[in-house]
Amino acid sequence: MARTKQNTTQHHPKHPKHPTMRRTLRREVAGTFGLLADEADFAAMRRYRTFTFDDHTTYLREAEQLLKSLASQGRHTTVALFDPVEYDAFCAESGIDPDTSAARSRYTARLAADGATLPYDGRPLSDLVPDLIAEALRQSTRAYAESLLADIGACADCGEDIGQAAYARAVHLLTRVLHRVAGGRHHLVCSVSPDSEPLLAVLRAQTTDSGTVLVDEAAATDFTMLLAAGIATSSHGGIVLRTSNPGEADQVCGWRLRNQRLLPLTAAEVFDAYCTDSHTGEPVPPESGVDYAAPPDLGPDEEPHPH
Repeated sequence: MARTKQNTTQHHPKHPKHPTMRRTLRREVAGTFGLLADEADFAAMRRYRTFTFDDHTTYLREAEQLLKSLASQGRHTTVALFDPVEYDAFCAESGIDPDTSAARSRYTARLAADGATLPYDGRPLSDLVPDLIAEALRQSTRAYAESLLADIGACADCGEDIGQAAYARAVHLLTRVLHRVAGGRHHLVCSVSPDSEPLLAVLRAQTTDSGTVLVDEAAATDFTMLLAAGIATSSHGGIVLRTSNPGEADQVCGWRLRNQRLLPLTAAEVFDAYCTDSHTGEPVPPESGVDYAAPPDLGPDEEPHPH
């Protein structure tokens, strides 16, 4: 009796062939979109033949539609700022032709690893871009402060590492401030001018009913790093503190940084600082529902100062 030949070919599950399975896998691959948010940056990229957009408004509209489409497919996408100057330097360093889509993809991949990115969460780009710019500025400020503290060297008299000593001093000063704040939500801004342009770091804190002050550790490190840079370089700077409580006017106070100390500002000095445009020097109308006051007493400063 003849035996029927059986087809023994099997599709191993480790090697999916079905297009649906590949689409499923693609949805699990995260991507980064390099955005030309600034019109001048967009204009700089138009010199490349392979960059086909010729209108910034249209480009932004198409970019937003693409991001929305990826999100609707369940794709996780982050957004980074595409910088044409850094892009040119990257291509020159890598020895690749900048007038190719492959080069732009390679640069965007580096942004995903090293640059400032934010996850696309469905917001309009007009709302997302300011947060992305703020994140990029935060990262660049921290990198500048870290580099400054690492390179400043040792004290010529005692050999102490000035950067490390300045950071320890900054930790002490910030701790004193946080231990003296009243209850409520706090918004602290550190401003330091090691060069001509002031650098800023922001720290948000919350005082619980038990008196515990809660802060984000990463933001506290950024804040401390910039304050330390001001101490190490004897720069002009200071801290402004704004405290909010439901049903009460916000309280704004501050300190100036001088000789590695935080010296209290008077209520009038805080008012002048808050109600003056930092770029033009012109007066700015005061906010309603805000009280300008002297800061809380930080108590005796017993911490030794770095050289």
